[in-house]
Amino acid sequence: MKILAVNAGSSTLKWKLFNMPNSTVIAKGLIERIGLNNAVEITEFSGKKVTEKIESRNHQEAVVRLLNLLVEYQIVGTLNEIRGVGHRFVNGGTIFSKSVIVNDYVLEKMESLKVLAPLHNPANIIAIKAFREALPNALSVAVFDTGFHQTMPEENVIYSIPYEYYKKYHVQKFGAHGTSYRYVFNRFLELTNMAKNKANVNTIMMHLGSGASICAVKNGQSIDTSMGFSPVSGITMQTRSGDVDPSLLIYLENQLGVSSTRVLDILNKESGILGISGISPDMREVFAKKDVDHRADLAVKVFINRIIKYIGSYAAELGRVDSLVFTGGIGENVPFIRRMICEQLGIFGVKLDEKNNEKSISKEQKISREDSAISVWTIPTNEELMIAKDVYQLQGQEL
Repeated sequence: MKILAVNAGSSTLKWKLFNMPNSTVIAKGLIERIGLNNAVEITEFSGKKVTEKIESRNHQEAVVRLLNLLVEYQIVGTLNEIRGVGHRFVNGGTIFSKSVIVNDYVLEKMESLKVLAPLHNPANIIAIKAFREALPNALSVAVFDTGFHQTMPEENVIYSIPYEYYKKYHVQKFGAHGTSYRYVFNRFLELTNMAKNKANVNTIMMHLGSGASICAVKNGQSIDTSMGFSPVSGITMQTRSGDVDPSLLIYLENQLGVSSTRVLDILNKESGILGISGISPDMREVFAKKDVDHRADLAVKVFINRIIKYIGSYAAELGRVDSLVFTGGIGENVPFIRRMICEQLGIFGVKLDEKNNEKSISKEQKISREDSAISVWTIPTNEELMIAKDVYQLQGQEL
């Protein structure tokens, strides 16, 4: 059964076509710079990689282009071979706690959530509508990035502002990376043979990528996470600031003579590792210059510092930590960051296996020593596969 997993960003359309249930990737691709004159389409299939400049004025056109190329490159014989399409939906608010089949009622509810993620939710909805129109016989499923965090207790969700804002305007912590955390946590349970004891598992997972967050899982459920109302909060990221004093926004508006929207843009796109180092958002490039450049060294220290602070607070909140799990582009591929984090966690009895850490790049592996009080793992994430699995499961319920 062919299932398409789709991740529509504000100006991108990322996709993978799976053969389920064996989880084989048939083809994958990305259309980026949607809405600009020089959109780029990258498609990988049968060992080939094709890159083309195309016209794609909006997500509707990008969806049409994607479906056309599947037939053009003979990735599918006809579009009817695609039995289901799963869509990553960034913020499901308090309405959606798990993946759902999209119908007109669900779409109406999703429309009401645009305001919670104005850069992503509208693009997600356009893509969903376009695929439903082009593939009327395929099951349409929405997979919510906030769903994994619906188990957080109210004291970890609410902000210390007037309670009426929480109830009336949904001003609260939603978290993010939930699809990634769900996949990684399930893989962790499989790798450690802990699936039957899921209700007793306490772990701290770190999704360290372009966007980065930390999640505390207690008794098999998410109880806290570093991202809050929006993905700009939490730990320092590649270009996002992470936590800042909200008074800073008003101060910068006045000092720079710009709008609040511009300040938010700075916090999202010009801050974090890039903003501190002035070199690059890529941690590997910054780390390479840390011994000769003060700002590069400072960027690395701040990145590690914020992660350690969250891990320490989550350890206290959990009461017992069984394991630490690294995932995401930095978490999976940058051994020196894992080493620096684990070195500072010696107070918790964390002991890193240096050899396994160095050779663990984009692979599932335990990287702690046998005498470590807390096991440490690297588990590459696969959000698209998680989406495809949800579609396949719901497809079975439809039959």
